[in-house]
Amino acid sequence: MPQLNPSPWFLIFIFSWFVFLTILPPKVMTHNFPNEPLAKDVKDTKTNSWNWPWH
Repeated sequence: MPQLNPSPWFLIFIFSWFVFLTILPPKVMTHNFPNEPLAKDVKDTKTNSWNWPWH
């Protein structure tokens, strides 16, 4: 059965993980985020209770 022969796919498997673990993380980590989220004031986060018209 050809799927049990590791020769054709094992090198591809190892090389792909080598790429994922060594080449891609530095490229991804160099991206910067231009819109950093800002902390809101505590006064702005106060919520009001609802006034329901039925009781």
